[in-house]
Amino acid sequence: MKKIPINKLSPGMKFTKPVFVDDANILVPEKVEIREKDLKRLERWNIDSVLTEGDLISKDTLLKDAANKIEAVIDSKGESEKKQLYRTSVMQTDRIFNDLRINKSVDKREIDRIVERILRSTVGAPEEMLAFVLREERSEPSLGLSAVNTAILSILVGTTLKLDQLRLKTLATAALLHDAGMVKVPADIISKSTNLNPEELKKMRTHPLYSYQLISKVIGYPEEIGLIALQHHERWDGKGYPRKLGEKKISIEARIITVADAFEAMVKEKPYRNSMIAYTAMRQLLNDNSRRFDSEVLKVFIKSIGIYPLGSYVLLSNGSIGRVIKVNEGAPLRPAVRLLVDKSGNKYENDEGAMLDLVKEGEVFIARAIDPKMIAAKKRM
Repeated sequence: MKKIPINKLSPGMKFTKPVFVDDANILVPEKVEIREKDLKRLERWNIDSVLTEGDLISKDTLLKDAANKIEAVIDSKGESEKKQLYRTSVMQTDRIFNDLRINKSVDKREIDRIVERILRSTVGAPEEMLAFVLREERSEPSLGLSAVNTAILSILVGTTLKLDQLRLKTLATAALLHDAGMVKVPADIISKSTNLNPEELKKMRTHPLYSYQLISKVIGYPEEIGLIALQHHERWDGKGYPRKLGEKKISIEARIITVADAFEAMVKEKPYRNSMIAYTAMRQLLNDNSRRFDSEVLKVFIKSIGIYPLGSYVLLSNGSIGRVIKVNEGAPLRPAVRLLVDKSGNKYENDEGAMLDLVKEGEVFIARAIDPKMIAAKKRM
C-alpha cells in the first residue's frame, strides 16, 4: 500500500481504492470524497498518514470516465422527431438562401412553413431546441444553420416577453431571414480568416440593405419584416450600421435579433476563431455595458437562456457532473441540474440521475462549465 501524509490530503479528494487509517480500519470507501471532518478526526487521533492501493481521482479523470455516458445523452436526443425537424429546417433554409444567391424565385409559403415548425417546436420544447443550438456540429459554413439557430433564440426571448402569436411569427420570420443579404457578399470576404480591409468591410456592411431588399422586394414579405432585418446591426449606442440608429429608434424585434445573432456567432466556429462554450459567450454579452445591446433585452435573454443555458454541462464543486435543466430567475448562477455522474462516480442516462436545485443545495456550486467537445477529446486520449 502507498502511504500518504495527511498534509497532502484536502477535502473533496477521492481515490480509486479505499483509504485506510491503518491495516484494518477504513477512512473512506473507494470513489467517496474525503471530508473536512475526516481530516480533523485524523488530526485528533494524531495520525500523520493514511494508506491506499488506489490512485487519486482528478476531476479530469472523472470527466474522461463520464465521457461515454454524456455522449450517450447527446446521441439519444439525436434521434428525436425534433432533431429531424431541426435538421430539415436547416437544409431547407440553406436551399432557399442558395436560390436567392443565384436569383432563382423563392416560394414564400415554404418559408412560412419552416417558420411555423420552428416556432411550434421552440414554444413546445424549449430545452430540446436550445440544446440543438448549443451542440449541433457544422461540417462547413452554413448560413441556414445560423439562421435557424438565431430564430430559435429569438423565439425564446419573445416568448419570455409574452409577445402575441402574430408578433412572435414576425420576429421568427425576420430572425430566419435577417442575414439573407449575406448571399450578395463575395464568398472570399465571408470566409476570410484575417481582418477585413476598409473596402471589404464596406462590402460586408451592405448585407442588411440586401436583406431588406430580398425580404420586402423579392420574396414579398411586409416592409415591417424587412426593416427588422435592416436594423439587426444597429447598436444601442447609435454606432451601428447602416443608419446609425440608437436606443428605441431600433425596433424591439431587431434588438432581440441583435443579441441572439451575437450569441449564436460566439457559440459556433468561425473561420477566424474557435467557438466559445455557452457560458463564456454569455459572460461576454454581460460585459457589453449598453454599447451594442439594449440592457433590458439582454436581461430577458439571460432570463430565457440562463448564464448556464439549458442543456449546458457543468462540473459541480463535489466532483459530480450535471446537465442544466432549469434556470432559477433569482439566482442565475445556481440553476437546477440533472446528474449524469454523481459525486461517487456513478453514471446515469435517460434522465435517471437525481435532480439538484443548487439554490437549495447551498454547499454545492458550479465549479466550471464543460465543453462537450472537450469531453469527447478526453475520451480519445
